[in-house]
Amino acid sequence: MVDGVLDPAAHRGRYPVRGRTRLTVRVHPRARTERLAWDGSTLQLWVHEPPADGRANAAVIRAVARWAGVAPSQVAIVSGAAARHKLVEVEHEGVLPPPAE
Repeated sequence: MVDGVLDPAAHRGRYPVRGRTRLTVRVHPRARTERLAWDGSTLQLWVHEPPADGRANAAVIRAVARWAGVAPSQVAIVSGAAARHKLVEVEHEGVLPPPAE
């Protein structure tokens, strides 16, 4: 830290985010294996659960929380609850993982 500013090199490719961050999430329900891919603008998320009775949305919230390193209560689906493309808001004072290369 220099003059109260964090050294960008100390983050090792991670991007500081303060407060709330909105992410575009593309969901692939009924996937054989659960995985995710982050390209810096869209989070691709494959979940086992089907898009019925909110099961896939609950899986999305859990997966995004685990990926961002926050509690599930700090993740909310802002729009697209019935769609595969969702806008998800994450509340935290940390950093987001870097994009996959």
